[in-house]
Amino acid sequence: MSTRGEYAKGRARREQILTEAVALFAGSGYQAASLRDLAARCGLSQAGLLHHVGGKEALLLAVLRQRDVEDAAALELQAGTGRERLAALLDVVRRNVGRRGTVELFSVLSAEATSPAHPAHAFFDERYRQVVAALTDAFADCGHPRPGSAARRLVAVLDGLQVQWLLHPDDVDMVAEVDAQIAVELASAGGSSRVWTQPAG
Repeated sequence: MSTRGEYAKGRARREQILTEAVALFAGSGYQAASLRDLAARCGLSQAGLLHHVGGKEALLLAVLRQRDVEDAAALELQAGTGRERLAALLDVVRRNVGRRGTVELFSVLSAEATSPAHPAHAFFDERYRQVVAALTDAFADCGHPRPGSAARRLVAVLDGLQVQWLLHPDDVDMVAEVDAQIAVELASAGGSSRVWTQPAG
């Protein structure tokens, strides 16, 4: 097989491992999940799995970073006007409705990672700081009188809604609820509550 073919095969295998790891970590949590179980899910020996991912901590960080790559949330929240950045946040929430496993993963791991000893502690600490800072800038651009408080309230609403949605997906419309929270905050800024320029598809 050519080098290019080997690369493609290795990349496909790594993507499979990441997909299975999302499901395993979401269902069991990082601490309880075992590499032996993950290897079995992927049809690999444990040694073969370690060849692709390096170790459990490296795998966890790869899974977390992959989610950010997929929705590019950090980039979207740093571009455009304040209203455009808030609309981009709604787009992220809309996509998450179709990715239950990813939402489960982040809900479980963000709670576990409050412990400084957790391998994802630094990742979540930095991620929350970045999201709050980006939303603070967005609300400030919209003229909110207390943009930092508005940003933290919105993040709290997002996290709480995700848990409620995971428990009762048919009863919770995350997009509508986040939109309503943004509208309340924008009303404090004395502006229109409409944050996107076209209806959702």
